[in-house]
Order: sequence, then structure tokens, then C-alpha cells
Amino acid sequence: MSQLDLIATVPMGLEAVVAREIRDLGYPDVTVENGRVLFKGDALAICRANLWLRTADRILVKMGQFEAHTFDELFEGTKALDWPDWIPEDAEFPVEGRSHKSQLSSVPACQGIVKKAIVEKMKLRYGTEWFAETGARYVIEVALLNDVATLTLDTTGPSLHKRGYRKLVTEAPLKETMAAAMVLLSRWRADRPLYDPFCGSGTIPIEAAMIGWNIAPGLRRSFPSEAWDTVPPELWEQAREEAYDAVQDDVPLDIVGCDIDGAAIDVALAAAKAAGLSGQLHFRVEPVAKAQPLGDYGCLITNPPYGERLGDQGEAERALRQLGKVTGLLPTWSTFVLSPDRQLEQWMGRRADKKRKLFNGRIECSLAQFLGPLPPRKP
Repeated sequence: MSQLDLIATVPMGLEAVVAREIRDLGYPDVTVENGRVLFKGDALAICRANLWLRTADRILVKMGQFEAHTFDELFEGTKALDWPDWIPEDAEFPVEGRSHKSQLSSVPACQGIVKKAIVEKMKLRYGTEWFAETGARYVIEVALLNDVATLTLDTTGPSLHKRGYRKLVTEAPLKETMAAAMVLLSRWRADRPLYDPFCGSGTIPIEAAMIGWNIAPGLRRSFPSEAWDTVPPELWEQAREEAYDAVQDDVPLDIVGCDIDGAAIDVALAAAKAAGLSGQLHFRVEPVAKAQPLGDYGCLITNPPYGERLGDQGEAERALRQLGKVTGLLPTWSTFVLSPDRQLEQWMGRRADKKRKLFNGRIECSLAQFLGPLPPRKP
């Protein structure tokens, strides 16, 4: 198959992180836009991107893009695309949609027009008037922005943050993609200690361990495109073999997660076991006031409780003040805190070296970065 136009959808604020991940996979032709990263690759790139991208949401195949001011333009533009090259006669092909700042503002109407146009195109190829839709699933999306329609096929299914290891969740859990992004932005490496004093269900420690051992985050799940004729099974087998060969599970890890809630620690232990990391991570019940991270040149990476998320602003302030005291006793450590609280630096008693705007779900946050010295170079 020739080069495809692919789209990685991205949580706002993480576009540059995803672009770097895609380049590291060997696909340098990358374009960054708000909420998505466009790149070119073959069918194998679909497999690799779904298995390896830690901070993206979905991988889409861009089928076409055109202006659509009227339903006739939407119908004709959709019908002109090569749907039968991708969608077999027995496929299930639902249409999803969204519209923003466009004359065609009725999403259900746009979905119906796109579905009808695809059916008409497929009638020409397959010579039938009716499609049973009992086969593999091909989810189509029509996205209208400023009267431009973009038609895509979703290769991923459930969002990439659903790794498969988290069967239980705590209150207001951090998404796996955001936890991975925090670790990647910290530039933590496996030879440094990592400590999370508000670990909750253990997402940051688990994602850090997967990064430290170079475990592809999608290895434990499946994708609807695994059943597509256009992405043959041997490509998925090749990509999975590459991923298994890349695992470095002989690297020692020094990763600790703590939380004041014993039930949360139980959830974290179960998640670590499901991720194949049982015994490699250390979880314990411990309030932040008693936190004593061990070692030098470590990274403290955390998502502390905050009022907007858990409903208690006083608790959030106390937690950050205690965290500030802990980090003040760690002169060689770097600290990374995701929080929406504008008083974070005041409560922690120090000014951040850098701040980066990120969205935890729909909550606008800052990743405050308090940078310590880098470890000495090893001879």
C-alpha cells in the first residue's frame, strides 16, 4: 500500500509530545495542528502507531477533505472518495460526526448524508442494493470546521488511554495518556528514582515503568483495524514482534507510589499486577507529610488532589503546602506537579522554573516544573 495520510488525535497541549513520539517511530513527515498531528506512513504505520503512541487518543486514516457549504457538496464530495478500497461488502460502517463554525450545523443530518453517499459509492463497486453490515467494523467520522469537511476512518476503537491494565479506578483518576505525558515531559530515565506521593490508582508509576522498560502501551489490547483486509494480519504480527523484542525488562527500576488512601493503594497494586509489573513497583500507604523519597537526582512526578476535582479546596492547599516542605528537603531532585490551582507556587513556597498548560479531561491545568540539577555524567 502507498503512503497514507494519517491523523493522531491528541489532548490539547500534548501535540508536540505526540509529534516527537511519531518521529521516534520513524515517521518524520509530521504536521502539528491544534488537537491533532498529521503524518504519513504505510499500513504498518497504523499498527506501530496504535501499539506505541503513549500520549495520543486515536489513529485515523484521512480519506479526504473538501469544502462543503451545502448538503449536495457534502454528498458529492463524500461519494467521490475511494470507500470500497477500504470497506468490504459485509462491513459494518457507522458514521459519527461533529460540526463547528460551519453552515452544515446539524450533525445527525450530516451523518445521514455521508452514510447515504458511501452506500451509493459501494453499490457501484459491489453491484448490490443492500448491505448486511455483519462483518468487521469501520467507524467513519465526518468533521466539519469552517465549512471544510474531513472524512476519516478510525483504526483504534476505544481511546488509546485504555491500555487494559486498569480494571478498577479511584475517584477522579488520571488518564494513562496524561500520566505518560508527564513522565515524558520530565525527561525521567530508568536509572533515576521516581516518586509519586499522591499516586491514587498508580497510573504515573505504572506508565513510568512501561517507559523505563520500553513496553509498548498497546500490547495488551486489540484494535478494530486488526480485522481489516487493508491492514493484513502479518503486519500486526510484525509490529507486535518488534514491540516484544524491544522490551528491556532487565533494567532495574526505583519507582515508588504512595497515597494516604489504603483502598487506592489496593487498586494500584492490582493495576501493576495486570500490567505485568507486580514486584517491580513499590506502593505504600503514606501521607505526603511523611514522605521521604530516597536517592539522589530523582524525579517527583505527581497529580495532587485539588478542589475542582475532588471538591475540597482546603485539602488541596494543605496537600500542596506539605508537598512544598518535602521538595524543599530534596536539593538534587526535580519536581513536576499537575494542578489547576493558581496559588500552587505560593503554597509550595517556591517559583516554578517552567509551566506548561495541559488539560486533565476538561480541566485546564499547569504542569509546574521545579528543576533540580541533572545527574553527573557517568564515565
